[in-house]
Amino acid sequence: MMSATDHPELWAFLSSLPRGEILSGTVAAIERFGVFVSLDEGPDHPVFPGVGFLTIPELSWRRIEAPSDVVHVGQRISCEFLGFDTWNGEARLSLRARQPDPFQLFADANPVGRTLRGPVTKLVPFGVFVRVADGIEGLIPLQELTATPATAPEHAVQLGDELTVTLTEIDRERRRLTLSQRRAGPDHR
Repeated sequence: MMSATDHPELWAFLSSLPRGEILSGTVAAIERFGVFVSLDEGPDHPVFPGVGFLTIPELSWRRIEAPSDVVHVGQRISCEFLGFDTWNGEARLSLRARQPDPFQLFADANPVGRTLRGPVTKLVPFGVFVRVADGIEGLIPLQELTATPATAPEHAVQLGDELTVTLTEIDRERRRLTLSQRRAGPDHR
């Protein structure tokens, strides 16, 4: 296995990059674990198809099935430099850092207490998830699902049901919403 220190030109390039710098390049390869980017500046990578690397979470704020949902080989992109992997000799990049966080925009526009409507997207033992905006989901804890306690979410709702809910908590740091159908009123299903 190689180390970036084995390649002085690569090491010098990577260690000179300040965190937050915007780097441009071309998507060189897409793998199931991330995306290699051939950067416009700096040396070629001695092993990988590009010096730049995007992990799956850094591709988009949204959940994605595959990296090809966001980028394609040959595509020109601009990314923020996060730091570098000294072992693999990669510039760790973020595409999503160049985009506004849709969760924070949603939180700015929707105060606690707001009534929202959306479909049930997932049933879990402790509640259900409801999509309240494009790419934004919140959890209705089991105790907030119905006026009378439900023992399981499938006893109260089904996947795809449209629900009216009240936004009860916004956790900006963990990017989580808590919702209540019970507080939205008895006839809101």
